[in-house]
Amino acid sequence: MPRSVSGVEMRKRQAAHIEAPPQAPGQPRPNTCCLCWCGCCKCLWNEDRIERSERQTCTKMDSIEAAEEQHPSLEEVLSWARSFEMMLRSLEGREIFREFLRSEYSEDNLLFWLACEDLKKETNPSVVDEKARIIYEDYVSILSPKEVSLDSRVREGINQSLAEPSNLMYEEAQLQIYTLMHRDSFPRFLNSSVYRDLLASRRRTCLDT
Repeated sequence: MPRSVSGVEMRKRQAAHIEAPPQAPGQPRPNTCCLCWCGCCKCLWNEDRIERSERQTCTKMDSIEAAEEQHPSLEEVLSWARSFEMMLRSLEGREIFREFLRSEYSEDNLLFWLACEDLKKETNPSVVDEKARIIYEDYVSILSPKEVSLDSRVREGINQSLAEPSNLMYEEAQLQIYTLMHRDSFPRFLNSSVYRDLLASRRRTCLDT
């Protein structure tokens, strides 16, 4: 005769066949804890997790909004007129100068200078190789629509360096473009409506406060 199954064993077998409720396609799996397999909102662990997530999201959004609301002070805007280098080292300065260069169709000079600055910071040989070739294709190649103005001697030096790229291979070319922007574009920028309007706006803000 078949052996009778006790009540305890029967309950074990029934529990083994219980399946979790099916999920709709594309629905993410709920976050669960060891005390609440269904992830329901009544779980204290789940409530604490949601609260922490909301706090972190709000903090992140607040920091982004605060960054967007920052503007250069009157003193900083005035300092750009005294030092081209200081303007380039300022994020706001670069952005307003870039806006001016865009109006003169010479924005690529600044983009090339920034790309070279980024390359200088690299130490990983494979990354250096990749970035060096991208800079060449974007700003040095005569086939590129964003080609910057470099003399033949500097171009020849770059072509030779492509065999073994380094993070300093564009240093001389970068200096040449820096000098071009400083002597040619920068004086016009200081006399442009872009800079003068910003300066007037900063002065009005100071008077209002």
